[in-house]
Amino acid sequence: MPEVRVIGEDGEQLGVMETRDAIRRAREQGLDLVEVAATADPPVCRIIDFGKFQYEAKKKANEAKKKQVVITVKEVKFRPGTDDHDYEYRMKHARDWLNDGDKVKATIWFRGREMTHRELGARILERLEKDLADVGEVEARPRMEGNQMFIILAPKRHKGTAPAKPEAPPQPPPPQTN
Repeated sequence: MPEVRVIGEDGEQLGVMETRDAIRRAREQGLDLVEVAATADPPVCRIIDFGKFQYEAKKKANEAKKKQVVITVKEVKFRPGTDDHDYEYRMKHARDWLNDGDKVKATIWFRGREMTHRELGARILERLEKDLADVGEVEARPRMEGNQMFIILAPKRHKGTAPAKPEAPPQPPPPQTN
């Protein structure tokens, strides 16, 4: 019969015992024997209420989920002949998204003969990169896929959370008296 290391309800080590003895001991207390570390040698089991164990595990998972940061990718689309006003409008939206912590995918759509003038699209993406340099950084350089060219911008990573405090000028030493 395989053996397991048993931990009591209050956390004290009960030692290594046969599995059936550990189950019997848990049943005597009206509790369950729950395996908490299967890879250990011997496996570690705990005498606890299984419902309470599940509740605690779910609670920990929810706490971990709350602390996760979800980053979404928002897309802004241009054409090679996009007008200045339209460009400014879309650039403003991209800036807002970057400030909110989202990534921005800027796409240039080419149709028909526009494909021969890819430099127009590259210029728009370069301009967007320069205009958003203060809030975002390039995560994926401009590249072509089929009839579209795109660039991905991510929010700028902040090096420090608080700005450095200016140091006070050194004070002259107090006059010495003899």
